Amino acid sequence: QVQLVESGGGLVQAGGSLRLSCAASGRTFSLYVMGWFRQAPGKEREFVAGVSRSSSTTNYADSAKGRFTISRDNAKNTMYLQMNSLKAEDTAVYYCAAGGSTIASMTAGMVDYWGRGTQVTVSS
Repeated sequence: QVQLVESGGGLVQAGGSLRLSCAASGRTFSLYVMGWFRQAPGKEREFVAGVSRSSSTTNYADSAKGRFTISRDNAKNTMYLQMNSLKAEDTAVYYCAAGGSTIASMTAGMVDYWGRGTQVTVSS
């Protein structure tokens, strides 16, 4: 079992920045491919970014490319999402995810564990 707890969400103006964190406990953090997903009101949950076990590979949704950066610190059992140049359409609940396979499977939503989410609201 892996427990995931997100933090760092909040209200920010368009053009601003936020840094989300995901703290993991339980099984060895470094065993898992990690990712961020988001769900806006009335929409399905969607992939935002993923990072491999060793941080050697990352993947981003088109909406996140150039603005968001995913990273992880295996020594601290923590993953991050730096979000810059935020837009109103980035408003959503952001979820931390852990999977055991590949970046490709994470991108496809094959997740073993989910966090409870943190709200990000971007005002225009």
